[in-house]
Amino acid sequence: MKTPSNLSASIVTRNMSELANDTGNVYESIAIISKRANQLALKLKEELNGKLAEFATTVDNLEEVFENREQIEISKHYERLPKPTNLAIEEFLEGKVYYRTPEEEAPAAPKAE
Repeated sequence: MKTPSNLSASIVTRNMSELANDTGNVYESIAIISKRANQLALKLKEELNGKLAEFATTVDNLEEVFENREQIEISKHYERLPKPTNLAIEEFLEGKVYYRTPEEEAPAAPKAE
């Protein structure tokens, strides 16, 4: 997964009206952002688990746990990445998130007379 390196890892104050520009509703925007953040978190977790599985051993030796530097370095790399919430907010503000509402996609039912 490609993550931008220019994102701040710290907390940034956001303009709420900026979030509501696309949807017209702050709460709807937050719901869209949270769903995208969950998608990103799941993707990152799968990627991390896949990389860590390469170094997995079946032996539960206490000495070996402390000596596995590859797993530690991979984990540290993922800890330094921007959080999925920050990524989702930036994607939303840049217009990179596709979303639709159920009201828009449901066809109008014909009226019975």
